[in-house]
Amino acid sequence: MSDEVRKRFGLTIPYPDLPLAAHQRLLREAAAAGYTDFWSAEASGTDAFTPLALAACWVPDAMLGTAIVPAFTRGPAVVAMSAAALAEAAPGRFVLGIGTSSPAVVESWNGIPFEDPVQRTMDLLRFLRAALAGEKVTQEYPSFRITGFRLDRVPQQQPPVYLAALRPGMLKLAGTAADGAITNWLSADDARTVAAHLPPGTPLAARIFVCPNQDADVVRAAGRRLIAAYLNVPAYAAFQEWLGRGPLLEPMWKAWQAGDRKGALAAIPDQVVDDLIVHGSPSRCRDVLARYAANGITIPVVAPLPIGLTAHEAAMKVAPG
Repeated sequence: MSDEVRKRFGLTIPYPDLPLAAHQRLLREAAAAGYTDFWSAEASGTDAFTPLALAACWVPDAMLGTAIVPAFTRGPAVVAMSAAALAEAAPGRFVLGIGTSSPAVVESWNGIPFEDPVQRTMDLLRFLRAALAGEKVTQEYPSFRITGFRLDRVPQQQPPVYLAALRPGMLKLAGTAADGAITNWLSADDARTVAAHLPPGTPLAARIFVCPNQDADVVRAAGRRLIAAYLNVPAYAAFQEWLGRGPLLEPMWKAWQAGDRKGALAAIPDQVVDDLIVHGSPSRCRDVLARYAANGITIPVVAPLPIGLTAHEAAMKVAPG
């Protein structure tokens, strides 16, 4: 992989098949193998901040990012405090990624109404800009009200704030109001379409599922389960339609809406799995990841699929070297 591509190369943490306490040596190995970034997620596993706090201590040169912290599931002041603490622990190395999340995470799992998610995310971004700069915030935002909040510990280096963005509206917001964008569930060719909606030079991180396994049937079976779980979420479905993948996914969506889960899985074409999940030999996986970078993804973030391997083994097989 070229030096240009290797400027930023991320890894999703924590590994799904290991406890957090077992990650210290493995994250150091990953950094030595060429991973410059560690990015966390937040849904129903670990929270977004704890794995990064550990990584900040264990790998003191690594860049760190959340992809993403949902805009609803913490109060705005708590988001600001968590971000400030991590920015203090890893000065200049932390990116706060925020986004709308999904009805399942926000409403079904956290009991919070998923109302006007774009507005909530915009309001949180505006609040964070002020709070992380050390301002005392008293403001009536459209989706919440803040009265008299000021951080007691203002980070010396304010962390950049990236927005999760899938389609033109959020990409425009990420490119104009935030410091970068975060996307996922796109092919290497789709990266051009997404990057074209951002101002030149805007950082664009993308989580990319990668499985260095040459048994295509096994990988596609696992990939179909992931695709069905994610791409029936309305925001992701609309993203795939915008990318032109709607006709291929329409049979899956219809079966899912009818309650036919088995039929929905069977309706996902091989082409969709092959577009959205990088698989094959390690060298082929690295080549496809290089295409993402060449097409506008400035921070490819590998999410290893441990099929026939541990997650760490999979990550190491596709490391930039």
